[in-house]
Amino acid sequence: MMEFTLEDLKKFNGKDGAPAYVGCNGKVYDVSGSFLWKDGEHQVTHRAGRDLSDEIRKAPHGIELLEKFPIIGVLKR
Repeated sequence: MMEFTLEDLKKFNGKDGAPAYVGCNGKVYDVSGSFLWKDGEHQVTHRAGRDLSDEIRKAPHGIELLEKFPIIGVLKR
């Protein structure tokens, strides 16, 4: 499994053909295949290429929806 730093994760923002990856609770998820993450943004609130751990806690849904996406790595702090 790949290891990502926050700096590494920024490269995967879903823009200009880059995959859309998001970090949450130490895991990195590939959300590229979801139309809900078109162009690396979800609901104009969340952006790919970032650690969303804090944002997920405040979201109307919990992490269970994010866990449906493939885990492709771990997020190192």
